Amino acid sequence: MTDRITESAREATVVARSDVVVVGGGPAGFSAAIAARREGASVTLIERYPYLGGLAAGGMVLVLDDMHNGDQITTTGICMEMIERMARVDACVYPPEAERLGTVEMHRKWASWGLFDFRAGGKVQPIVMAAAFDPDGWKRVSNEMISETGVDVRLNSWFSRAVMDGNRITGVICETKEGRQAIMGDVVVDATGDLDVAAAAGSPFTHGSYMLTTVFRLGGVDADTAERFRWEEPEKFAALDKQAKKIIGGSWDRWWLRTPLPGVVWCNCPHMVGLDGISVADTTKADFEGRKRIYAMVDFIRASMPGFAGCYVIDVAPQLGIRQTRLLVGDYVVTKEDVMDRVWFADTVARGRDYYTPYRSMLPKGIDGMVVAGRHYSATESAQKNSREIPPCMAMGQSAGVAAALAASRGTSLRNIPVAEICAKVRAQGGDPGDVPSANAKLLEKAA
Repeated sequence: MTDRITESAREATVVARSDVVVVGGGPAGFSAAIAARREGASVTLIERYPYLGGLAAGGMVLVLDDMHNGDQITTTGICMEMIERMARVDACVYPPEAERLGTVEMHRKWASWGLFDFRAGGKVQPIVMAAAFDPDGWKRVSNEMISETGVDVRLNSWFSRAVMDGNRITGVICETKEGRQAIMGDVVVDATGDLDVAAAAGSPFTHGSYMLTTVFRLGGVDADTAERFRWEEPEKFAALDKQAKKIIGGSWDRWWLRTPLPGVVWCNCPHMVGLDGISVADTTKADFEGRKRIYAMVDFIRASMPGFAGCYVIDVAPQLGIRQTRLLVGDYVVTKEDVMDRVWFADTVARGRDYYTPYRSMLPKGIDGMVVAGRHYSATESAQKNSREIPPCMAMGQSAGVAAALAASRGTSLRNIPVAEICAKVRAQGGDPGDVPSANAKLLEKAA
């Protein structure tokens, strides 16, 4: 039995009021805030960390992928704007259209950046539209775009409680160094990744679990030498690579990838299973265990792996790589079959690779005044594992921001906003909301 205490009634100072309040400054929340502001809404963006970017920057998930359907780029809008602006300041790399091919030559050139079709089988995966970026480049461009748009940003503000009027949310309370602060708004976007706001407001949810990762970067790496070893001495490479993966205790096929910074590689590992991403005990365990594995592998590759003799740990991501925790139970729950069968919905407002996101899956059941955007949208655990990459989350965020701005300006429910109007405004902002299905979409009766 767990002991409990009862607190006395507490107060919070109202520090901001706006049309739209976005909780979470990661890729989805950032996109929602900019999209809402571009539609004329006043916007307050709340972020618990001292920077914007969420898992893209703080979690160092340094490849943007799952944004193509064959030769078609499906995730555009704010996501592509971010890619292009980072590229202009040498913080992002992506293959030109002429090199997005399935040849051995292009695979050898671009695979070490992680810019290949990771769902394709075989040893030579096609090179596709994807982008490798620098985490501080993301933070820099985020600050610029947010400032240009005129969003009111409040960092170092940890969401604590939803302010409710019956079943309608009217604001949020955050814990800060200055004390408890309230931010009030007509519409709230939950872009927390863990469904913090919707869960606090009483929305139903399921609790999923997936791998946790302590992502890190290595400096002093001769990536050209390492890649030559991979291709020219495949048997020796395979033996050493297998041992490195055994030491790190869980990784993707390529445990390191190039970054825009010379001599710096990104390691999206070690993966740890059986841990809950919102458990204090489990996340603490993951940090300790992850660092232990990292330094054990670094000792091995320094001594054994060509190209890594002078490597050193630059940093471990300040945020754990958490892929799945709470998942919304919304007006519609996306299934694995919906994702894998490319089901197109009549109320589609966002898309990823070749799958579609219905507006209903972003609306919390039984709650008014709130829309959800990000990896915690309404989907089954298996569906979310196949639709949680950063670009589709940004697409959801852009559509959520547009919907929020429209609802706030009209003083009406989010459920009353015509989907066609959301899509038209997203397209006017340069995005592809998926309202026009691709040729390989399945227009099933249940999608209507």
